[in-house]
Amino acid sequence: MLYWAAVFFIVAIIAAVFGFTGIAGGAASIAQVLFFLFLVLFVVSLILGRRPTI
Repeated sequence: MLYWAAVFFIVAIIAAVFGFTGIAGGAASIAQVLFFLFLVLFVVSLILGRRPTI
């Protein structure tokens, strides 16, 4: 998921350089959503992964 966030970020940068502001904004929004989703899932996995076994 972090890979796809980086891909959309690169697409946003390239689109912004060439002047496609609509595509750049959309790609940046998608990258931001994917990055925050990655962070949430990462924190949840850290919390759930550290349970002591009984």
